[in-house]
Amino acid sequence: MRQENTIYDIAIIGGGLGGLTLAIQCAKQNRKVLLIEKESYPYHKVCGEYISNESWPFLLSCGINLHELDLPKIQRLGITAPNGTYLSHNLAKGGFGISRFTLDYLLAQQAKLAGVNLLENCKATKIEFENNQFYIQTTQGVFTSKYAFGSYGKKGNLDVQLNRDFVQEKKRGLKNYIGVKYHIQSSFPPDLIELHNFKDGYCGISKIDNNQYCLCYLTTEENLKNNGNNIKAMEENILYKNPFLKILFTQATFLYKQPLSISQIRFEPKTQIENHFVLLGDAAGLITPLCGNGMSMAMRAAKMVSVLLPANLDDANERAQFESNYQKEWKKAFKTRLKFGRIFQKLFGSVYITHLILNLLKPFPSLLKKLVRLTHGNDF
Repeated sequence: MRQENTIYDIAIIGGGLGGLTLAIQCAKQNRKVLLIEKESYPYHKVCGEYISNESWPFLLSCGINLHELDLPKIQRLGITAPNGTYLSHNLAKGGFGISRFTLDYLLAQQAKLAGVNLLENCKATKIEFENNQFYIQTTQGVFTSKYAFGSYGKKGNLDVQLNRDFVQEKKRGLKNYIGVKYHIQSSFPPDLIELHNFKDGYCGISKIDNNQYCLCYLTTEENLKNNGNNIKAMEENILYKNPFLKILFTQATFLYKQPLSISQIRFEPKTQIENHFVLLGDAAGLITPLCGNGMSMAMRAAKMVSVLLPANLDDANERAQFESNYQKEWKKAFKTRLKFGRIFQKLFGSVYITHLILNLLKPFPSLLKKLVRLTHGNDF
């Protein structure tokens, strides 16, 4: 296996929103950056594709001219219980819709323009920290860097190698979830995002670019298993019991031959650093959809890292200070959002509890506003 002689300042494993935006910010600081991505851009991901306006300034700073993309502006929220009880709310912060297919590709182009060495179709297989630097084995060779960051999603082979706590499958007895996503065409209002609950799950819909809509849901693996591991059967037997979902699924034009899906999703706290390997996005703490704006949170962490990085990457004392500062700032920014997201996760998807909660919230719009605010941050 070949080994490059170059020693990178920054190596990033995972080219999602956190990894791409971190790479761009670090390259703008004149650091030598390597970004390792196992796929090839552009490609689709299972993702809700609603982004809070808190991220708008940051994406502009990364070179994405959002004004030219004519993206849908989302300003209203609708939530339903499995029986069809409906609650509406105006989003004070609001957001916009854009597919990961589009946004990740645009960011990848900006990363290349900024001088990032972007390796596509490259999988990291092992990472080791020795003599104050990292050695990263990949399917395209071995690379060396002073700092290393992981932004590779819910669970990867590196998590197993690092023996991270959450990979111990027998612990805690937590539920496993699956995510399923479609792109559709619909007459659904372009300024509205809706969250429709069903037994042990919920489904979101909102408009994205290219006059399409993202229809994405999360449910338990048990729901799928009880329907013969047949996604279509599960949708008809469980999701369709919510009258709003039945209308959406039966009247929309589906643009994928088959849905995108991911499995073995678990929501639990994670560490942000493993043997000096710094993690962000889902790799640092899987973000429940009900936290809102997982994409914004990943990008906020990327900016956080780029601001906190020391000028001298060779100084071990400065590394220790950086790691301490990052963990403090990460908890300050995300701990509450993740905590309430896990609480919402337990409450939503229950046939009776969701109906009760929505009815209780209807007379108190100010309380609902506060709850929604928990899922949105300030501009960064």
